[in-house]
Amino acid sequence: MEPAKKEALDSIAKLPDDADMDEIMYRLYVLDKVRKGREAVAAGHTIPHDELKREIEQW
Repeated sequence: MEPAKKEALDSIAKLPDDADMDEIMYRLYVLDKVRKGREAVAAGHTIPHDELKREIEQW
């Protein structure tokens, strides 16, 4: 995984020049959530599909 700063700068560079601060912040927020999700999967912090389905049905 690349360093967070480089990933953030690369992501911001891909935005259009007229992107406002809200768009930038949202992009960084999503990037952070995806990064944390990948780290959780790599660490084995997941639940089986069937267990997730049961959990969703209880909503």
